[in-house]
Amino acid sequence: HELRTRPGEYPRRPRRGREMQIFVRVDRTLTIELRDDATVDELRAHVGARLGLGAPERLAHGGRPLADGRRALREYGISGGSTVNGLGRLRGGCAVMAVLLADESTHVNQMLFDALTVLQHRGQDAAGMVTNMGKQLSLRKGNGLVASVFSQESMLQLRGSMGIGHCRYPTAGGSSCAEAQPLYTNYPYGLCISHNGNLTNAHALTLQVEAICRHVNTQSDSELLLNIFSEALSKVRTEGSDSLDSDAIFYACSVVFKKCIGGFAVAILINNVGVVCFRDPLGIRPLMYGQREQPGGLADYAIGSESVGIDTVTDASSRHFELVRDIAPGEAVFFPKGGMPPIARQCVPSARLCPCLFEYVYFARPDSVIDGVPVYEARLQMGMKLAERIKLLYPDSWQEIDVVVPVPDTARTSALSLAEALDRPYREGFIKNRYIARTFIMPGQAARKKGVRVKLNTIKCEFKGKNVLLVDDSIVRGTTSKEIVQMARDAGAANVFFCSAAPPVRFPNVYGINIPTKRELIAHGREESEIAGIIGADWVAYQDLDDLKSAVQDINPALAGCTFEASVFDGKYVTGDIGDEYFASQARRKQEKKEEALAAKLSNSVTFLGADGGGNQNACNVRVAGTRPSASAQQQSAECDSLFNKTSGYSVKSNPVDNLAPSVN
Repeated sequence: HELRTRPGEYPRRPRRGREMQIFVRVDRTLTIELRDDATVDELRAHVGARLGLGAPERLAHGGRPLADGRRALREYGISGGSTVNGLGRLRGGCAVMAVLLADESTHVNQMLFDALTVLQHRGQDAAGMVTNMGKQLSLRKGNGLVASVFSQESMLQLRGSMGIGHCRYPTAGGSSCAEAQPLYTNYPYGLCISHNGNLTNAHALTLQVEAICRHVNTQSDSELLLNIFSEALSKVRTEGSDSLDSDAIFYACSVVFKKCIGGFAVAILINNVGVVCFRDPLGIRPLMYGQREQPGGLADYAIGSESVGIDTVTDASSRHFELVRDIAPGEAVFFPKGGMPPIARQCVPSARLCPCLFEYVYFARPDSVIDGVPVYEARLQMGMKLAERIKLLYPDSWQEIDVVVPVPDTARTSALSLAEALDRPYREGFIKNRYIARTFIMPGQAARKKGVRVKLNTIKCEFKGKNVLLVDDSIVRGTTSKEIVQMARDAGAANVFFCSAAPPVRFPNVYGINIPTKRELIAHGREESEIAGIIGADWVAYQDLDDLKSAVQDINPALAGCTFEASVFDGKYVTGDIGDEYFASQARRKQEKKEEALAAKLSNSVTFLGADGGGNQNACNVRVAGTRPSASAQQQSAECDSLFNKTSGYSVKSNPVDNLAPSVN
């Protein structure tokens, strides 16, 4: 292009962008090098090359979606050192875990670590645990996978015979290290919370909490729940005494049940007292416990979001925990320290069981048992019922199927029984590479395609010249399904049919599952023939919703007649408080938060410190020091990167574990 100059000036060369390094957060944090004039599309290409089918379908920076692929990153305020968040992948809520040992000279740290590792599939954004020895609470949490958050040094300092742990994916709030759990408040007694789920009345609760002069330091609804519980407990505690009876604890639980709406499974550790666990009045989110007998009529106890977390907890003696039962909807169970028998109380007489169907379809591990239903058996039933559905929808063309191929990994169980019901061979046609190294290639369409091949590869002999039925657990946006269908065709498939073990996903979820807005869902407002055309399949078949329900109920007759939480399929929200007005208000508040965050970013002078005193926010820890004035009892929350206290008495620990003081100064 023509370079315009003034008289006497030499023509200027077009400016070439300088190299910059940015970070992209998905299941893990990627470091990506780009020119500072790179576009959004170029960034997407780099991410696609690194993650293939695991790449997020949307990117955002500072709460703002990077919607226009042609715009330069700097137009979105992205420069060297910026962090971009991956959005839109289907995720579960969180994992809750707690362990109490009868022998108070032993330690639960390794047991919690093992259990959280097994439950990692429920949340990969952040992890944490807090242990209790005497009156000392020791906390370690941070962003990342379980294995990266806990080091040898931090594990040695997490001492105590009882503790709770958490794996998080942020369905509500943000991805800040401050919102990693467990969350802590020092009044009364010293309380820590692990929470799985989502509160649908979080905005109203925020106003209630702030009205009693309690500070809300994060966007997490878990902090709201903790504040409501602690405020209720403080009302019934005995002044001048450390003693606490179960009636006071159950009173606090009852207050939570009355005020909080939504799906929640909670474990709260009470310093030097025990752990109380409870489940929402509809039993939307799962929670169960197991025990291991000890001499003298005592026992060890383990509480978790899935039975697999309890099954795998063991010690040097290799003695395992036996699953006792699920915690009932609206029930609270208090586990005293020292191995004493638990005390249970039904706090909501009108409670009823409405378990989340998506737990059985997708989120839970196949070796888990939830509400008396083995997930593996439920998925086998789904496959058999889906086979009958296919025969009904396509009475002629289904007979042309030569082979049944699952999309790794969750769909394997359903695909196996489906193949048997259709009397067709089951074959593994896709191989998933779990260990993807960095790919040094230029951005563009070629990069995206190579990224997919690195993540998922085909065994061509299973496709070449065959009519292939692909089986997946669900179809959400359809982007990944489209890529997989094309891979099957590229491998030589004559025809590609596609089926989903779940019904069409047409509506968002509000109870702790990150399913996007209606307009992003491929099935919303579309028939199966339209969906087949979009993803490039010859035809598409979905599970029938009634068949899905019976697949679960047939295994456990006690669930016959119960109302399942199936809002993603039928748009019916069991709490009764969700409608168009709810989603509109959520959108307004989300926009307001973006504007507030932008304003805060421009004016905030607080420095966030990492564990080493530097700027690394992946895993950071802060000593609890000093207090803030409050109209009620002085109360403080120790969050790992929220430094509200600027006093000279503030200090950052050189070791990686917080020692949380339980008393109020």
